[in-house]
Amino acid sequence: MTRHCPAVLVAAPASGQGKTTVASALARLHARAGRRVRAFKCGPDFLDPHWLALATGHPVHNLDLWMTGEADVRRRLHQAAGEADLIVVEGVMGLFDGEPSAADLAQRLGLPVLAVIDASAMAGTFGALAFGLQHFRPGLPWAGVLANRVAGERHAGMLASALMAGPGDAAASSWLGAVMRDARFALPERHLGLTVAAELPDALARLDAAADALADTALGRMNDPALQRWAVPFAPPDPLTADAHGHRPLAGRTIAVARDAAYCFIYPANLDLLQDMGAGLSFFSPLADEPVPPCDALWLPGGYPELHAPVLSVAARCRESLQAHVAADRPVWAECGGMMMLFDTLELSDGTAHAGWGLLPGRVVMQQRLAALGPQQLDTPAGALRGHTFHYSRTESPLQPAIHATAMRGGAAGQGEAVYRHGSLAASYFHAWMPSAPAAAAALFLTRPTP
Repeated sequence: MTRHCPAVLVAAPASGQGKTTVASALARLHARAGRRVRAFKCGPDFLDPHWLALATGHPVHNLDLWMTGEADVRRRLHQAAGEADLIVVEGVMGLFDGEPSAADLAQRLGLPVLAVIDASAMAGTFGALAFGLQHFRPGLPWAGVLANRVAGERHAGMLASALMAGPGDAAASSWLGAVMRDARFALPERHLGLTVAAELPDALARLDAAADALADTALGRMNDPALQRWAVPFAPPDPLTADAHGHRPLAGRTIAVARDAAYCFIYPANLDLLQDMGAGLSFFSPLADEPVPPCDALWLPGGYPELHAPVLSVAARCRESLQAHVAADRPVWAECGGMMMLFDTLELSDGTAHAGWGLLPGRVVMQQRLAALGPQQLDTPAGALRGHTFHYSRTESPLQPAIHATAMRGGAAGQGEAVYRHGSLAASYFHAWMPSAPAAAAALFLTRPTP
């Protein structure tokens, strides 16, 4: 049955315009008003969903027409439409950046686009930029435009006038207000993106301040009848295939999962899939020097081990239990940050070196410049896992890769991230979206998987 629900995709002309702040504030504002809000993140990002989850109180899933696939996108939005009064989707990069882009998602699913523009250094050009975003691609669903980081009421008036002066009868209805520049709701950043919400004791206060600021705009004053102009019909998805539903290759197996501030890049959809395939999950914290709990297989997800290297380096109980797990020939899948401490040495960008956990020969070296970014695919005997890579470090190891992922850029394929194998351990900078190939995901946690 088709489900109708107000939905909006929060986009911008570029990264750094304030998409996450506005999307989270919008979700928080309506959640505080008692509405049921579900949020999603366009693209493969791990960090922005932490803020959206804090705003809504619910897990946040990623939507990507290539990585997660259109069928998965439609299924998740259809489910959310049956549970929510409002769906908020945060875009990725600039509205038309990437293949596929946020605009592709909006047009394919019929999601109205709310453009957030950092207007701190512009006046009349604001109107031209907003007009261009709306009309660059014919047929793009449009919700309106919000000016962000505005200096004051006079500045806001100039921006509104610039928009009204543009061609077309829809110019007036495009203006959804201005949010003033305010340090109280700035979201701090570091390499890889925003600081994780859970690391800031005032994270919720920041979102509440942003929601309060948004409440003073036309966007923030939209009530239930007004939201209905954004109502989108979400058609029922195609039935799941037997490969993705009802198959339980991990039944009776326990998978230990590292989860703390150092290992926090985890797609909720991956956890859901592992459980759907029958696995029991047991979480532990390497930062707290907790040993690997009793389990059949281990997953070390990505995160920020470089920020916690001094602590992780001396986490003897965790290291020794991990070494014992590998010695017992039990599978380990380590991705990106989860792989970094497994080498002999982790060298930080300032040249400081910390002892790793000695399960892979060689060292990992942090650098100031981005080392790799983009969508990738890992072809395995059990299927093709889709995912991505995004890291600032490089490996130096005598160990030869067992296989490479394939980098997918602009329709052309090239050599992607190495996958290292050492006994029952498989490790790579590749981040897997496990629902893209459930059988291949299950194989990572079975005895001696073959990536």
